[in-house]
Amino acid sequence: MRIKENLIHSVTIERSEFICYLMRCFSADEAKEQLQAIKKEHPDATHHCYGLVVGNTIQRSNDDGEPSGTAGMPILEALRKNNLEDVHAVVVRYFGGIKLGAGGLIRAYGKVTNEAIHNSVLTEIQPRHRYMVSFSYDYIGKMEFALKDLVEIEDKDYGELVTFTYLCQSPIDTVIQELTNGRYMPEFIETIQTEAPVN
Repeated sequence: MRIKENLIHSVTIERSEFICYLMRCFSADEAKEQLQAIKKEHPDATHHCYGLVVGNTIQRSNDDGEPSGTAGMPILEALRKNNLEDVHAVVVRYFGGIKLGAGGLIRAYGKVTNEAIHNSVLTEIQPRHRYMVSFSYDYIGKMEFALKDLVEIEDKDYGELVTFTYLCQSPIDTVIQELTNGRYMPEFIETIQTEAPVN
């Protein structure tokens, strides 16, 4: 799953402020740029810790001066636990004068990240197939009626024949064959990855 859009969420625990930047991210370079931008925005912050998951290839975390395993790891764990990918969570901390101890830090970094995820809209990555089908004008009404609930029609071209380009989750060849008595067959173009909101 992915987050639909970037989000900022903050909590204050024992006078320390924790600000979580939850961002869509598709490469290590993009993550570096995002972290630098946040450091510029919060130059006086005590720490800038992060967890990063990009596809199935990159999983990283950084404690940025907090005791080892108390910041980056709980952030990354929250991303993993929620099955997120292509996401970068940077938590900025302003120290409030009260030490939280290792357990307190783990809970604080985990809490702000989990709450940010909970507040965001999640999307699911789904493969969809793009097809095109050409047919004679006398089938327009039938085609539009039959396809409107089955596929997402992206384009309609009116030339010598009518051509519909559409996206579907599973092929509808048999529907079109039945509609046109086998006269017309859809032509597969490509499979693309799309995102749909998770209910």
